[in-house]
Amino acid sequence: MVVNKMNKTAPIGVFDSGMGGISVLGELLRHMPTENFIYYGDSANAPYGVRTTEELIDLSINVSEYLVEQGVKAIVVACNTATSAAIKALREKYSIPIIGMEPALKPAVENTVDGRVAVMATEVTLREKKFAKLMERLDASTAIDKVPCPELVPLVERGQVNGPEVESAIRMCFKDVEMLNVKSVVLGCTHYVFLKDAVRSVLGENVQIFDGNFGTVRHLKHKLEQLDQLNDANQLSNIKIINSLSQEMVIRSNELLKLYRVIA
Repeated sequence: MVVNKMNKTAPIGVFDSGMGGISVLGELLRHMPTENFIYYGDSANAPYGVRTTEELIDLSINVSEYLVEQGVKAIVVACNTATSAAIKALREKYSIPIIGMEPALKPAVENTVDGRVAVMATEVTLREKKFAKLMERLDASTAIDKVPCPELVPLVERGQVNGPEVESAIRMCFKDVEMLNVKSVVLGCTHYVFLKDAVRSVLGENVQIFDGNFGTVRHLKHKLEQLDQLNDANQLSNIKIINSLSQEMVIRSNELLKLYRVIA
């Protein structure tokens, strides 16, 4: 892969179906504070979790085209659903690094001695081959429950991250799961990261919660180090947030970014 050595200060593109990827942006800012970022939330087409694989590939390419036109040096697909469906197509199409999400199932399994691991994710993430292969690589002795949660993304998109309605929606997700046996939860959607407190309220304070945000940041940082593309300028990040639905969603995204800095 050939990368222009003059582009160290070029922004990193980050995109999601809406505002969930703001949690990934928040983690990126914690560990890569001198990098510049363009965040694209595609709320006009959310939720991605109910779309076909073909639709997800088209949507992901459309957003990536926009980011590439803005001169980004890498793209983070801050959406487990889009990663599951479109990461292969994106990597085939673009020469810049394309970094995706992966549910933090491995650390959850490794840290769960007695009890079940519940994976909260969209239906697309749970049905795609990528997740099936991830499960195949793990210790089969740990019981894993797939917990589709399509109701949660719209709540976060509305800015609701706690309260009775959110907790009720989480309980509905677990209606077919014996919650007392769940010792660890994997948040397999970046939207769900904002619901950690609500998940604990439903499942208990002692439940372990895992997400893939830090692993994604580590992967990106390692890739840019390999390519000598880390921004070594001694200044804080410039952040641009765009949303395909409305300016109101940009305002909500900024509010969620402030929230992430508190809860992280």
